[in-house]
Amino acid sequence: MTFAAAVLTLYPEMFPGPLGHSLAGRALGDGLWSLETVQIRDFATDRHRSVDDTPAGGGAGMVMRADVLARAVDDVLSRRPDAPMLAMTPRGAPLTQARVRALAAGPGVSILCGRFEGIDERLFEARPIEQVSIGDYVLSGGEMAALTLLDACIRLVPGVMGAASSGNEESFESGLLEYPQYTRPNDWEGRTIPEVLRSGDHARIGAWRQRQAETDTRLRRSDLWERYGSARVGEPSGARRENKDE
Repeated sequence: MTFAAAVLTLYPEMFPGPLGHSLAGRALGDGLWSLETVQIRDFATDRHRSVDDTPAGGGAGMVMRADVLARAVDDVLSRRPDAPMLAMTPRGAPLTQARVRALAAGPGVSILCGRFEGIDERLFEARPIEQVSIGDYVLSGGEMAALTLLDACIRLVPGVMGAASSGNEESFESGLLEYPQYTRPNDWEGRTIPEVLRSGDHARIGAWRQRQAETDTRLRRSDLWERYGSARVGEPSGARRENKDE
């Protein structure tokens, strides 16, 4: 099944952008996923193709109109009823790897890209749109966020990555940050690859990587570490190992 993406935007020329290269680009060329862009201005009704207006109550900037966006959203939903409609906005729920996995396993996504000061709130009250945020910062518009979300999903589509297990041990897949990676040369500027990684002992290497992932997560991302610890409360006694260096 092809993963189908539709992006509702004022700037369709921004797509596929970086998604036209590397793994995503090859997969697009091979038909493993498809991309449709929808120009929001095509659903405006005045001669100026207006999509925004001044904020109710006053204030700086402009707000995207609910009536224009609703026509664009309805058009896409009528053609793609099974694909969830997302809106990239800093007011949305944080995007997680678990949500990415769920989206990648489905038929695809439709993504509404906001601009200006935001979108008239009535659109979210009237249409089935999931608001999503990729982080606690502000972008010029939803397009860059949409590219990020699509990249995260596309790499998980079957056949995109070379091996089915390629992403299993990456950051966030297990609730932890990924363990440190090394490659040749063995000695670089007086720094050597840890001996355990050159031992050929796969059980020992696996244990070292697990400890490193736990240590890095505990030191760098206390929020992830707390959730990881809570998820492991039910493990048998003694299942947790002490963190130590090798």
